[in-house]
Amino acid sequence: MKTLLTYCPSIIHDPPHVLEDIVHGHPIQPKHFRLEVDHDGIAWLVFDTPKSSVNVWNEETLREFNHNLESLEHDTRVKALVLRSGKDRIFVAGADLKGIRSMQPMRVNDLIWLGQAVFDRLARLKMPKIASIHGACMGGGFEVTLACDWRIASDHPSTKIGLPETQLGILPAWGGSTRLPRLIGVRKALDLITSGKLLSASAAKHAGLVSHVVAPEHLETLARRLVREKRPTARFHLENLFAPLIGRIAKKKALAKTRGLYPSITKAIEVVTHAVSRELEDGFKLERDAVAELIKNRETARLIDLFFKREEASKRPALVGTAIPIHDAVVIGAGVMGAGIAHTLASRGVRVLMTDVTSDSLARGLERIHGLVSDAARRRLVSKVQARDTLDRISTTHTPVPLNRHHLVIEAATESMELKKKIFADLAARVSSDTILATNTSALSVAELAKTVPHPERVIGLHFFNPVHRMPLVEIITLPETSPDVLATAISFVQKAGKTPVVVKDSPGFLVNRILMPYLMEAVRLHENGIPVKDIDEAMLEFGMPMGPMRLLDEIGIDVAAHVAKTLAAAFPERFPQSNALNKMVAVGHLGKKAGLGFYRYENGKEIALGRHADVPRHESIQTNLALLISQEAMRCLKEGIARNADDIDLAMVLGTGYPPFRGGPITFARDTGIIDY
Repeated sequence: MKTLLTYCPSIIHDPPHVLEDIVHGHPIQPKHFRLEVDHDGIAWLVFDTPKSSVNVWNEETLREFNHNLESLEHDTRVKALVLRSGKDRIFVAGADLKGIRSMQPMRVNDLIWLGQAVFDRLARLKMPKIASIHGACMGGGFEVTLACDWRIASDHPSTKIGLPETQLGILPAWGGSTRLPRLIGVRKALDLITSGKLLSASAAKHAGLVSHVVAPEHLETLARRLVREKRPTARFHLENLFAPLIGRIAKKKALAKTRGLYPSITKAIEVVTHAVSRELEDGFKLERDAVAELIKNRETARLIDLFFKREEASKRPALVGTAIPIHDAVVIGAGVMGAGIAHTLASRGVRVLMTDVTSDSLARGLERIHGLVSDAARRRLVSKVQARDTLDRISTTHTPVPLNRHHLVIEAATESMELKKKIFADLAARVSSDTILATNTSALSVAELAKTVPHPERVIGLHFFNPVHRMPLVEIITLPETSPDVLATAISFVQKAGKTPVVVKDSPGFLVNRILMPYLMEAVRLHENGIPVKDIDEAMLEFGMPMGPMRLLDEIGIDVAAHVAKTLAAAFPERFPQSNALNKMVAVGHLGKKAGLGFYRYENGKEIALGRHADVPRHESIQTNLALLISQEAMRCLKEGIARNADDIDLAMVLGTGYPPFRGGPITFARDTGIIDY
């Protein structure tokens, strides 16, 4: 049988030593895999790394997997192979990124060789092969399944399938970029690979990634049935004949969207559209060459580092204190933020009581939630059962009721200190003495609110960002007297809600808004000095921001921005002067997108720039000026101890504002470029 294990054309050396060792073979003790052959001749190969909650591919696990494949080749009892995981919520999480991050490029190339060769050996096994997917199946975890004949998946919410490598600055190189377009067609493959999105089991079936979706307990029965059926044949996709044209169009769109700042995306388009019409081995070589080029980029290192920061923040428990599990929560306010928070919590299994002062307000809030749930179901982000369960977990009331059995209340009322104090005073009479009272304020003093209730040590800020269902960050605002148990509970609760918590001190603007406001106000000043809004926004889009500062002000709302600016001006008058420009716009009703007019005019959902200017500074100078302000304020927050460390600040700015991930965050950017002393 001719496989990559015996055919290794030279790239760096011939063959890489990791393959040479396998070809010549040596004994391997079973550690990560269990292989059992039942009375029907079905081999059940279970990936289950000991003392770990995840399975990942690295040199050790790939070698052991290959050893099992070699055993199967020579075992005459075996008629079929089923690959599955021994973990509760993970199939295979992909490659061992920590190992890759510390490798020299040559060693990374060796690992790519090894993965391609082992998965190719799996593909060439002369028996039916089924990947039984339960839990996260990402990157190399999905690429191994592409070497199987069938991919079946559980309908459990933990089952997520996709190829997120381009979000890390690389691309699928264990056969994913070569095999996926053959399976589902080049258009769908490009969409999945360049977006890096992860699909639910239902969406994966709709996209053609898996053939069947069943309850977890039915996966084994389904696998036993499929091994008796004829193996599926490869489907011909007419569009693949036009891959070069599709690639040119896709690349043009990608460059317009990313401005060439994410080379992994354009490189993935090139590899996919070239590999689909070539021999597998040629496609694998294209994958290897692409990764060898991309892995050297500093931007790739920054994206991988940022991934680690987010993973740690999303899973790291509090250093002190005991977290209390929260199964029921109260949300005060059914507006945009209140409804968004209620929806997010309910979708993650929390029972929510949403309150407001009128039944009409509650009806509008429920309508928003129904819209979010319906949209998620339509896009197959959730199943119909999950959508129904989310709605069933939400109850409402517009009359005061006892809340002493709830461990957490989140106030999400209008941004008014007087109103919030009134709400907190009322809550104090209706909750127990140990109920955690949280406010969703974006800038108001949490300490001031805490003065209105007994036991201020239970008061905390939970600043969700809008839109709640999309924005991954939650700022947890603490006071000197905050109880360690309250903080530990808040961190655990935010993580359970599927968000990334960043703990910050109570300070005007907290962290993200404080860092962002000097940038926004300087953009306003530049406009007042004659630079058109379009040129300011274009400069920062070229820097990598997802939205220019002027457009962002319109999206936030000029009135909201003016309120935050006023709060910061009162706290830091020497650095945050009052903005007459924003106040004037508020006075005449130019409130941004919601009013149809702000720095842009909005017609039929599209923004129209208002006027241009002949003498405009180069975009580079605008970028330098505005990026410098972000990094300077981030450094001030670090020195003042507003956040715990530089990593938290970088992460918060990327997740909360869309600061270019490939730059690593404002403090990493300052360190890399030397624009300010680090």
